Amino acid sequence: MPMGHTATEQAGSGGLTATEHRLDNGLRVVLSEDHLTPVAAVCLWYDVGSRHEVKGRTGLAHLFEHLMFQGSAQVKGNGHFELVQGAGGSLNGTTSFERTNYFETMPAHQLELALWLEADRMGSLLAALDLQSLDNQRDVVKNERRQRYDNVPYGTAFEKLTAMAYPEGHPYHHTPIGSMADLDAASLADAQEFFRTYYAPNNAVLAVVGDIDPEQTLAWIEKYFGSIPSHDAKRPPRDGTLPDTMGGELREVVREEVPSRALMAAYRLPHDGTREADAADVALTVLGGGESSRLYNRLVRRDRSAVAAGFGLLRLSGAPSLGWLDVKTSGGVEVAAVESAVDEELARFAQEGPSPEEMERAQAQLEREWLDRLATVGGRADELCRYAVLFGDPQLALTAVGRVLDVTAEEVQAVARERLRPDNRAVLVYEPTVPTETEATGAEDAVEGATVTDVPADQGNAEEEPAK
Repeated sequence: MPMGHTATEQAGSGGLTATEHRLDNGLRVVLSEDHLTPVAAVCLWYDVGSRHEVKGRTGLAHLFEHLMFQGSAQVKGNGHFELVQGAGGSLNGTTSFERTNYFETMPAHQLELALWLEADRMGSLLAALDLQSLDNQRDVVKNERRQRYDNVPYGTAFEKLTAMAYPEGHPYHHTPIGSMADLDAASLADAQEFFRTYYAPNNAVLAVVGDIDPEQTLAWIEKYFGSIPSHDAKRPPRDGTLPDTMGGELREVVREEVPSRALMAAYRLPHDGTREADAADVALTVLGGGESSRLYNRLVRRDRSAVAAGFGLLRLSGAPSLGWLDVKTSGGVEVAAVESAVDEELARFAQEGPSPEEMERAQAQLEREWLDRLATVGGRADELCRYAVLFGDPQLALTAVGRVLDVTAEEVQAVARERLRPDNRAVLVYEPTVPTETEATGAEDAVEGATVTDVPADQGNAEEEPAK
């Protein structure tokens, strides 16, 4: 049976518990019982993302996520989808800078099926991987890039800002989607070597959460995963260390066919897993987290110079996190006027700090988001994997909110004063190449249906819908 069994029920965990185990081949296993509903979630995180890629071979992590749905030794073609969905389950996979994950939510009595499927592709995908599958999924990923990045308004904003915020040669300089040229250049040998290097049990964490029998679940995991050999040739990601601030503003003006002018910016912020990152999260929530935030009240409600304004944190553990500002202007308002108002609000916040009411509201909002993530078996499995892979301890997932609630107003003010400055940001200014919608049809049409994304999670995670 697996080795290394621990159980923890920590303060602030809401009674949730998790047990940890490790197989002889290095696979880490985290189990969390929850008998509220007869479902079980399986989540498998591999410690590989776009930060592990090298120049000329970007996009391999994301491409391989697609290939993992193309069949394995015992499951041909689209069989993974067919078996999970035929059993009443759901499934998906995503790729980010720092990891690739795969997950299923199943009726509890179908848990063994999900474990067998994940083990089969971990242990035998190379037996089914051929040039035809590679070419097919290469085309799927290239089409995804066209649909979600190249051919939609503001679609390449996150890619541009990332390249500006992280200098050439930095492991986070490119986003998980990769480039068209690198996707074309990827060979079958590249894909095979990538799999052998990173898709090994000792480079993964498996979390199973829900209506489970832990002893039976461990027996299945040992049965299906235990014979998969480990692999010790993984190369660590390149060093992501950077100075705390950029040392000067970087700026680019983009002229494209977009609905309205826009101001977008990325601020260099503390690494995830630090107290300073939690303080930054509270600061950005006060400033731009929803319709009660300072920037929304100033730009949208009071000045009516914008139709949408948001500010959110993209947490990263292997490099400085990014504070993502996204403002869409209204009518014929110039970006310079909006930018001046943003800088005024940030300077005032740095000087005065948050009010007690703002602290209470922001921390309550972040607590609700944490509770939402842990409320579902799939969300909890994902969080347990996240903290195990990125920080070495899945138990931290159960107490994360306590660290956010412990942050003081002084710490929030300090991180704003030190980091939310014009000399610590990369800026994109969007100027439409045709008259804006509001200039052509009036401000009311532009306001209707306007949206903003605080953090570009759909681009930090390159895949929302896996290839079928």
